[in-house]
Amino acid sequence: MLRHATPLRAALAITLVAFATIAGAWIFEAFGYLPCELCLKQRWAYYLGVPLAALTALLATRSDTLARPLLWLLALLFAGSMAFGIYHAGVEWGFWPGPTACTGAATAAGSMDDFMKQLQATQVVQCDKVAIRILGLSLAGWNVVISAALAMLAVTGARARV
Repeated sequence: MLRHATPLRAALAITLVAFATIAGAWIFEAFGYLPCELCLKQRWAYYLGVPLAALTALLATRSDTLARPLLWLLALLFAGSMAFGIYHAGVEWGFWPGPTACTGAATAAGSMDDFMKQLQATQVVQCDKVAIRILGLSLAGWNVVISAALAMLAVTGARARV
C-alpha cells in the first residue's frame, strides 16, 4: 500500500490524513452541516489518533521498535472507527435502528412556557438522516473508507522491514 514503507512514513501519513479528516468535519460543521450524536462519537478516534500518530512519528525517529506497537494500536483504533462508521451508515440506510439519543428526547417541562422555550432552543440532528452525500457516500460512509485506509496504513507501517 505504501511504497518504501517505514514506521516513520506511516505514522506521518496517518497524522496528516487523520488531521485533515477531522479538520474537514469541522469545516462542514462551520458551513451548517451539524453533526448528530453518532457523528460526534466517530470523531473520538481522530481526537485520539492524531496525537498518538504524531507521538508514534516522533518515537519512530529514534527507534522503529518503539513505534511498531503504537502503529498496531493505531490500526486497532481506526479499525474500531471503521466498524463504528459501518454502524452509523447502516442506521442512515435504515438497516437497523439507531440509539434513542438521536431522537432528541427532551426533559419534562414544568409549564407550557417552559415547553415552548425548550422547543425553540432544541435543535435535533437525527442520526438516521444524511446531511450531505459526496460521491454517493454520507460522511459516515467516508469515515468507513478513511478509517479503513488509516488502519491498513498503520498495519503496513508496523510490518515494514527497514
